Amino acid sequence: MSGRSRRIKQSQIALAKALAPLVPNAAREAQLLLMHHLGCDELYLLAHAEDVVPNEAKLMEMLRRRMENEPLEYITNRVDFYGEEFYIDKGALIPRPETELLVDEVLRYVEKERSMQFVEVGVGSGIISIMLAKHLPNARFIATDISKAALEVAAKNIQKHSLQERIELRHTSLLDGVEEDIDYLVSNPPYIEEGVFLESNLSYEPQNALFGGEVGDEIIKELINLTLSRKIKFFSCEMGYDQKDKIQSYLINKNYKSLEFYKDYSGFDRGFTLQC
Repeated sequence: MSGRSRRIKQSQIALAKALAPLVPNAAREAQLLLMHHLGCDELYLLAHAEDVVPNEAKLMEMLRRRMENEPLEYITNRVDFYGEEFYIDKGALIPRPETELLVDEVLRYVEKERSMQFVEVGVGSGIISIMLAKHLPNARFIATDISKAALEVAAKNIQKHSLQERIELRHTSLLDGVEEDIDYLVSNPPYIEEGVFLESNLSYEPQNALFGGEVGDEIIKELINLTLSRKIKFFSCEMGYDQKDKIQSYLINKNYKSLEFYKDYSGFDRGFTLQC
């Protein structure tokens, strides 16, 4: 794309052409970049197709970032999850559609009107606690994370969804300093084995939100231990597709009520609920 000013329609076509060799849905991504740049919706793009694009240099910078495989969500600071829009930035992991299933899993075990104390470990962008809070009007939430950058992203989303009175953020590791009784523990922790090769776009995401240790399931096991020792009634957790057998083996001879696994959209084992 040249540096001369273009009209919106021309710019959209040129963006899509530049992105076509790199992304599967170049036309849609071009549209999203333009909408973000102009602060508008799709109807505006159609109605103002012949308007000149202002500050095209800034748009070109966004295109450069995307062509270097930076995730579109970080460029636009926008991500959709469970039918809602959220703020996202590099301090937090980009929510995946599979994590919507973790929200569904929790909701299977909880009556909507019940008053409960939830704790989420590794709150990240805040999407899990926020969606649970929207579905469970009488529940309260404490959400922890070791990353101050992630907590800043979560705080913006909590404010965006007007849930400051029901979701409390704490900068801590796991349940350190959380002395309250806990009815339900939920987490999408890091669970990838250290040293595993990841796609280049994942290099932009916080690595401490991806890698769970030398084996990968270390943090999950720590959370299981905390669930058992503190007699937390429910623990729902996302996991790696190959970790079911390890978790079942780890719980042999331990005292708990039930352990149920659930699958993701591709049919892989993706998480579990431990009931004590």
